[in-house]
Amino acid sequence: MVVKVGTSSITYPTYRLNLERMERLVREIADLTNRGMEIVLVTSGAIGAGISRLGFTQRPTTLPAKQAVAAVGQGLLMQVYEKLFSEYGQVVAQVLLTREDLNSRERYLNSRHTLLELMRYRVVPIVNENDTVAVDEIKFGDNDTLSALVAALVGADLLLLLSDVDGVYTSDPRQNPDAQLIDVIMSIDDIIGSAGGAGSARGTGGMITKFQAGRIASRSGIPMIIAQGSRDGVIHSAVDGGQVGTLFLPETDRLNARKQWLAFYHQPQGQIRIDSGAKTALFRAGKSLLAIGITQVQGSFAAGDLISILDEASREIGRGLSNYDSGEVEKIKGRHSDAITGILGHKDYDEVIHRDNLVLFPEEGVV
Repeated sequence: MVVKVGTSSITYPTYRLNLERMERLVREIADLTNRGMEIVLVTSGAIGAGISRLGFTQRPTTLPAKQAVAAVGQGLLMQVYEKLFSEYGQVVAQVLLTREDLNSRERYLNSRHTLLELMRYRVVPIVNENDTVAVDEIKFGDNDTLSALVAALVGADLLLLLSDVDGVYTSDPRQNPDAQLIDVIMSIDDIIGSAGGAGSARGTGGMITKFQAGRIASRSGIPMIIAQGSRDGVIHSAVDGGQVGTLFLPETDRLNARKQWLAFYHQPQGQIRIDSGAKTALFRAGKSLLAIGITQVQGSFAAGDLISILDEASREIGRGLSNYDSGEVEKIKGRHSDAITGILGHKDYDEVIHRDNLVLFPEEGVV
C-alpha cells in the first residue's frame, strides 16, 4: 500500500514537527511491515520543517526561498524518520522525485524498478517531491497527486491519504455543521463540486487535489481512502477493512501500465481539436485518430510528442503520441489519409495517433 501524510498531519501550527504523531505513524507502518505488507510512505513536511529550523513565521513566497527552505527541512525530516523507524528495526530509504523523472519512459521505469527492489529488500521507501530543484514546469503541485502516481507506479492495492479531515463531506463541515461524512464514493464527479482549497496555511492541497488523486487511482484500478491522520490506529483500520474516512472505489476497466503513463505521468506538448465524427470513432468503434477528423492544431510539438485531444466543447477527451509534428498536422487536418503523401511528400503513417498510443478519458474529462 501507499500511505500519504500531509504537512498539517505531522507539524504543529508553529511548523515544528509533531513528533508524537510521527511516532504513531511510524509504529503502525513498522508493525504492518512485520505482518508482511509492502508499504511506501509519501510524506510532505520538508518546507514546514525548514521554516521551523530557520525560525521563519510563515511560508516563503518566492521559488528560490521555498527551494532553500526545503533543502534545510528535507534533511531534518529524514533524520527524524530514520531515528523513529530504526527504533523498530525498520530500514528506510529516501526517494526524491520530480515530474520530469516520470515524464521520461526510461526514468519512469527506473523509478518503478528502484521502488520495487527496495520493497523486495523489505525497505520502506520514503518519497517526497524534490522541492529543492523542482520548478513550476516540473512540479507535481502537491503530494496527493504524487502519492497517486506512486501508487500506480508500483501497482499498489490501496492508497491511503492521511489528512486533517475525516474524509469527504456532503458540504464543507467548517461552514455547515449539518454536513454528513460520505462513506463510499462510486464516482468522483458526482461530488467534485464540494471540493475546497487547502485546509490550513501549512498545506498546499485541499479536497480538489485529493479528488484528482482519486481519479488517477480509480483509473489505475486502485481503491483510495481519505482519513483523519490524527486518529489512533487509522492505518491498521484501513488495512483491516474498518470504517475509516471515505473510500473511493476503483474503476473495473483499469488502464494498463503504458496507458497510465500516457494519461498521468507525461505532460502534453500541444493540443488538437477533433469533430464529433472522430470522437464517435474513437470512443465507440475503438479506431485510431485520422487526420480527417482534426479541425484545429494548437501549440508546437514534434513527431512522437504527447498531445491532448479536445472535443468540440474544448474538453480534454484523451491523450496520445503524435506520428507527425504540429506543422504537418496543420497541413493534413481535415484531409483523407490517402492525400497525405501528396500534401507532405511522404506518408509514414495513415493515422495521426495510433490506437496503441492513445488513451481516452471519460466524458467528464481527466485530472
